Amino acid sequence: MRAPVIRLARFCLCGSSLGMMRQYELVERVQKYKPDANEALLNKAYVYAMQKHGQQKRASGDPYISHPLEVAAILTDMRLDESTIAVALLHDTIEDTTATRAEIDELFGEDIGRLVEGLTKIKKLDLVTKKAKQAENLRKLLLAISDDVRVLLVKLADRLHNMRTLDHMSPEKRARISEETMEIYAPLAGRMGMQDMREELEELSFRHINPEAHDTVTKRLEELSRRNEGLVKKIETELRDLLVANGLANAMVKGRLKKPYSVFRKMQSKSLSFEQLSDIYGFRLLVDDIPSCYRALGIVHTRWRVVPGRFKDYISTPKQNDYRSLHTTIVGPSSQRIELQIRTKRMHEIAEFGIAAHTLYKDGTNGNGDGEVLSRESSAYSWLRHTIEALAEGDSPEEFLEHTKLELFQDQVFCFTPKGKLIALPRGATPIDFAYAVHTNIGDTTVGAKINGRIMPLVTRLTNGDEVEIIRSGVQVPPAAWEEIVVTGKARAAIRRATRLAIRKQYAGLGHRILERTFERAGKVFSRDALKPALHRLGQKDVEDAIAAVGRGEMSSLDVLRAVYPDHQDERVTVKPAGDEGWFNVHSAAGMIFKIPGKNKADLADGIETPPIRGLAANVEVHFAPTGAVPGDRIVGIMEKGKGITIYPIQSPVLQRFDDEPERWIDVRWDLDEANKSRFAARVLINALNEPGTLAKVAQTVADVDVNIRVLNTVRVAADFTEMALDVEVWDLRQLNQLLVQLKELDCIATVKRLYE
Repeated sequence: MRAPVIRLARFCLCGSSLGMMRQYELVERVQKYKPDANEALLNKAYVYAMQKHGQQKRASGDPYISHPLEVAAILTDMRLDESTIAVALLHDTIEDTTATRAEIDELFGEDIGRLVEGLTKIKKLDLVTKKAKQAENLRKLLLAISDDVRVLLVKLADRLHNMRTLDHMSPEKRARISEETMEIYAPLAGRMGMQDMREELEELSFRHINPEAHDTVTKRLEELSRRNEGLVKKIETELRDLLVANGLANAMVKGRLKKPYSVFRKMQSKSLSFEQLSDIYGFRLLVDDIPSCYRALGIVHTRWRVVPGRFKDYISTPKQNDYRSLHTTIVGPSSQRIELQIRTKRMHEIAEFGIAAHTLYKDGTNGNGDGEVLSRESSAYSWLRHTIEALAEGDSPEEFLEHTKLELFQDQVFCFTPKGKLIALPRGATPIDFAYAVHTNIGDTTVGAKINGRIMPLVTRLTNGDEVEIIRSGVQVPPAAWEEIVVTGKARAAIRRATRLAIRKQYAGLGHRILERTFERAGKVFSRDALKPALHRLGQKDVEDAIAAVGRGEMSSLDVLRAVYPDHQDERVTVKPAGDEGWFNVHSAAGMIFKIPGKNKADLADGIETPPIRGLAANVEVHFAPTGAVPGDRIVGIMEKGKGITIYPIQSPVLQRFDDEPERWIDVRWDLDEANKSRFAARVLINALNEPGTLAKVAQTVADVDVNIRVLNTVRVAADFTEMALDVEVWDLRQLNQLLVQLKELDCIATVKRLYE
């Protein structure tokens, strides 16, 4: 095939009257950072694109050629090689003009032809349509990127310019393209370390997805900027003067207000109002080398007070996308809380341009000027290759799509309330996290959730786009086991606080009764006033905390007795021979006597395996409740005639029988160490779907969490349901709760609970 003749002079100045970038301007932009750039290649690509697009117009009415020129300009800002710039100029020619792959191969080489064709194949991505089509298109995009990362760089620049000129589209199309950008392209840019591009894509998408919120936040930021006019410059000057005065003469300081989307996302994720945000100013400190980064950090921390818990070292431990920097927040000049990022100039270049900043050029001897992209494989690109290798063999396009999106949004998922409020959560978040993100009181009173209109378990992991409706109850108290389910710090802290208050209320009464009996056995009278002087010896802040600690089993009632009456000599349960052969008497501190069997005292002591429980004599015969008790349970001992002592969890309903016999209650607690650790029995009741494979799934789940099954009984309770009673052996309460959570996540399980009797 004969190559078409291109007359350069004809097109050199065609853009001059249209306000577009001229041919020589493009060449000059590239030569500023790459003096030996292949000028002939750039000229030829410019003219060819101009010729092919001819009189085509964009939706805005502008000449179509303005789009590839702007895409090329964006890539020159990233300092990319001339081959990539040429691809940007040509990226729409095969799709929208009479150009062919063979023609481009002959004119520009097979490498550029392959890249242009790759971009052509993925140009019509529609990532928010039907799932199967969406998945296949996303697969094509990622496979094309994995073959040559320049495809991604051109595609992202193409998307950025389209987002900048989106106003000429219909509202429906603007919303669709913006959702697609927010869901796929912005996080993909972030994954490649291109933070500036990610921020702009998010900002442009936010403006069209939620224009009301965007306008509100933007106006508030503008008001703040006017109110604090000159503050940023003042802080910049003070920071720079401080660094220079301490020997960092080349330090650069740049400050700015945070972007509206960044502010909005923080308001949503932390449930804060605009007025509650205190760190909406960000400053970057650029220094010469890594030692200077840590030196600058020390200078700043010495001068201004640090906000606790806000320091992160991404230099010693870089992010997965190669990002490196020191992050800290200080109460700085003018008592303004500000975030600081301290990095070298090279780190800053990588933070801005990500994977594009790894481009290293050859020595300029090659005739075609091709650049060597990614002379070393960056962490970001390694992630991309790993994602392709791991997911390209998915069972279905839909599965590939879901897994890939999870990888893209590894750090966050975006969900909505029924009224459309956006809630940003970490990956793996549950409806419980969602509820606490909306408001602490909503989280505390949560009893259920609807996800996309369907009632789902509270352990369900949320995905991007889920609409979550929280079901509440005024009498609900968040279970302590929720702490093992949630992933957000806010939810964990709230659950711990609510659980602590609930436990205190629940066990304060029990602790009071235990203390009254213990003091009575010692011939003393318990009173709150008597306990107050001893609080410091018990390490408690107030009387109610001390009483509740006894009820929870965190503190022995005998320890309280000794703290109040240091000279008191307490008695333990003792065993003495009875008058009848083969029986022994168990004497309680309250004076009660119970008979237990045994040939002689020595046999009794040797024949009983002493359980790891404090508060018992070594030769007392001890049993556990039929449904067991495990370390971590609050436990009590009950004296039983002819049997010795039975250990019950405090939740056991059987204990109600002994409410009128306080003299039979023994104050006991676990006494475990690694040397004598063993498994303990517990009973679990499961209501499961009656379908093949259910029992196997249950057994596998039990095995996965290292739990033993002692006994398994099943009863058919309905046509579609089977009830399973499992007697299991676990190390402690934490492992048992883990088992319950894992069983609840099985799709074949309706309900799971622990049986106490």
